Order: sequence, then structure tokens, then C-alpha cells
Amino acid sequence: MTTPGYVLAIDQGTTGTTAILFNQDGQIIEKAYEEFSQYFPQSGWVEHDAEEIFESALSVCRDLLRKTQISPEHIVTTGITNQRETVVVWDRSSGKPIAPAIVWQCRRTTDMCKDLKNQGLEKEITAKTGLILDPYFSATKLAWLLENIPGAKKKAEQGELAFGNIDSWLVYCLSKGTTHVTDFTNASRTLLFDIHRKKWSSRLCEIFDLPESLLPRVVHSSEDIANIDASFFGHPICISGMAGDQQSALYGHGATKPGMTKCTFGTGAFAVTYTGSKAVDSKHGLLSTLACDDNGKPAYALEGSIFMAGATIQWLRDELRLIQKASETEGIANSIQDTQGVYLVPAFTGLGAPHWDPTARGALVGLTRGTNRRHIIRAALESIAHQTVDLVEAMENDCGVPIRELCVDGGAIENQFLAQHLSDLLNKPLRRPKLLEMTALGAAKLAAKAKCFWNENASPSYLEDSFLPSMSSSERDKLRSGWKQAVDRVVNT
Repeated sequence: MTTPGYVLAIDQGTTGTTAILFNQDGQIIEKAYEEFSQYFPQSGWVEHDAEEIFESALSVCRDLLRKTQISPEHIVTTGITNQRETVVVWDRSSGKPIAPAIVWQCRRTTDMCKDLKNQGLEKEITAKTGLILDPYFSATKLAWLLENIPGAKKKAEQGELAFGNIDSWLVYCLSKGTTHVTDFTNASRTLLFDIHRKKWSSRLCEIFDLPESLLPRVVHSSEDIANIDASFFGHPICISGMAGDQQSALYGHGATKPGMTKCTFGTGAFAVTYTGSKAVDSKHGLLSTLACDDNGKPAYALEGSIFMAGATIQWLRDELRLIQKASETEGIANSIQDTQGVYLVPAFTGLGAPHWDPTARGALVGLTRGTNRRHIIRAALESIAHQTVDLVEAMENDCGVPIRELCVDGGAIENQFLAQHLSDLLNKPLRRPKLLEMTALGAAKLAAKAKCFWNENASPSYLEDSFLPSMSSSERDKLRSGWKQAVDRVVNT
């Protein structure tokens, strides 16, 4: 009798790390999750402890093996997917980070971005990278670390330091320092990678004053990348899949044909539409980026990023104390007919696409004496839907063709109210897979593709719920108009 094999997916997110074991048919055998600490040392700053992130990855993998009693020898391969743009710099000799990781949400380099814009450099940067000049991306965070950590600049120039996003950091640690790599999807989020030539750009390194010796080698998202050292789990395990979280989710949905679009709702929300062999030059505040084709090789996509989605619900829970758990919001939102004109614009760390205003700050507008907690909670959910519609409208304008349906995944979209309200505001069908862990599924599929292990026809991920629009056009227009007025109050003020 043949011993079954498994694929391990490590999904390293912004607030926690998940490990999932899939079988060859794409079924989840078991999963484990662990949160880690968030640090906010100054207003607008967000940091993580990179070593804590690595320990969380080890912890959830060990928890999986303990729960399932599956031998590491039976894990055929591993796929890694990660929060993107978050910057780690470590010492090559010790393997220790020189400072806390600067998270993608961090806005500390806003002034640096302004200075570069004032020098007239944004157009050149965008032409090469498909991105805009914003603190969201990695390059200015990396430059900030070299300028502000004593001795870092000199060490970097001497080749003693290594840079990576979280994918690079995890592979480096899991391989016991033998492998310093990233994949095309993560490289395309750094502001240092020419997505047209598909290589690191010496010119961009010059603009940001960064030594090229810092940079990892770039690999395909589906190929033999490294081995997890045997000392961690008692047996070496291959890593053959790697992609940034949003590209991984796109691949998980099977969206490898132009026009196929998904939105993942996690801490933030990220809409991506696959454009294939063509890089679309956005005129509506979106980003051209690299995704994965059927075989895990680089292809192009358009992306829009919302900084606050699930994090908005966390804010209701942790800061305002309006709820005790996120699941309460669905019933509360359905208990009232509307928000009575209340809008929440959750620009707590600025606004992403299509507005790109790092100075914007959050606002509650339309408050009256009759406003209560239920209206604010519903407005928070509606804000996630409105921001998503902003992205989809921009995508349609850039691509020149309508997006017929939206595939959705992620924890926040389990909320039935949010899913239906989004379908109503979009006036489009929503497809929500029964399996919401599409980010992890994409990483598993990429890893298994390299090993010819995945049974494509048996994957259960395409079983789904559908949501169809039922809102009148007059109500939709009224809500959208109110939202746009609310956003105008916080943008570029």
C-alpha cells in the first residue's frame, strides 16, 4: 500500500502565522494558527519582531505534526506565502536582524517619498516597477534602516548585511542560512525590481542609495528553492513554492486568464486582476505587478490595495470596545436597515488605491444624536465594501472591459452581511469558495506543481457560495455618492 503524501503550506500574515497540511486532492488535513505581537512605537509606525515571526512559523508547523502524527518524511514539499513589502535586514554572519521588521503598513518614510517626488523621480520609478512612490513599498523602509541604525550603512556597503521581505527571511532561517532568495512576485513589490526586464535594477538601487549586495537571488514561484533543515522537524523537507500573499491567493483561485479577478480580505483587502503577458499601465491609481501563470512563471496583473479591512473590525473590538468578537458584527449590521447616513473612512494608516494619500487619517462622518454603536459597526463593514468597489471600478477603467464577477476569500468575507452588501454595491455576482484559505492553497498548489504532485481535478476549492446583487440602482447610487463625499473630507486635506 502506498503511503500518502502531503503538502505543507506556511501562510505568514500580518497579525499571525497559519500552517495547513493539504493532501494530494487539495483537502485540508489539519491547520494551526498563532498570533504574534504588533508594535506601534510612534504614530504611524508599525513594527514586527522578525525572530518572533520565525518562531511562530516553527510553532504552527510543529503543532500540525503533533496534531496529525504525520511523519515529516511524508511531507512531499512546502509552499510559503507571506505578508509582502515588510522589510527585514539581518547580519549575514550572525543571522540576527539588525532592527525590528518595518511592516508594510508603516508610514515613517512619508517625507522620504515626498523628497523623491520633489526631485522628479516618481515617473522613472513607476515606469520600471509598475508601482507608485509610497511608504507602503520596501525600498524606502530599507533605506531608512540603513540611515538610522548605527553602523548599518557601512556594513551594507561591505556586503555584511542581507535584505529580504518575510519570504526571504523565512527561507533563510528554515534553511539555516544556506539560501537567500525571493520570488518574482515578492521582488516586484520592493520598488527595486524592473518588472519589464524581470531583474533587479541598478538604477533604482542608485536612486534609493542601496548596495545591490543586500538583495536576494530571484527564483520562480514554483521550483525547487531550498530545503528546511532536518534539525527543525527531524527530517529535511523541500520548499518548492513561494509567492506573495495576494498573488498566491490569485493562483489559488485558478485565476490565470486575463480578466479573472479576486479580492482577499485579511488585515487589509487586496483586489488583483490577471492581465497575462501584458503589463497594464494604470491611469486610475492601481499597480502593475507580477503574478504567476499556470506554471508558476511570472505574468502580469493589476492590483489595488486597501490598508484597513479586517483591521477595521479589530479596531472596533480592541480600541473602541464596541464588540467582543468579530463574529458579532454580522448580526448587529443586519439588525438595522442602514447607517442613517454614517460613514467610516478607515484611513488610520493613510489611504491606498486608488487615492494613495499617506497623510489621510480616519474619520466618522454623518453623526447625529441618534447615532449609536450599531450604526458605527455597520458603517465599518460597509467601508470595506465601498473601498473594494473603488478598486474594481478602477480596474474596469484601466482594462477597458467589465469584470463580470468577483472571487473573494479571506476571514473577513465570511461575514454574510459584508458579502451581500459588496455584491449589492458592485452590482455583480460574488463567488466565495467554501475553502477560504485561498492564500495557503495557492502556495500549496505552487509547491506541488513543481513536484507534479497536485491532483487538479480533485481539488474541492471550487465548491462555493454565490451572492447576487439585489439592491435598487437608486439606493446604490445614494450610498456610493455618500461614500465619495466622505472620502473627499479626508483626502489631501
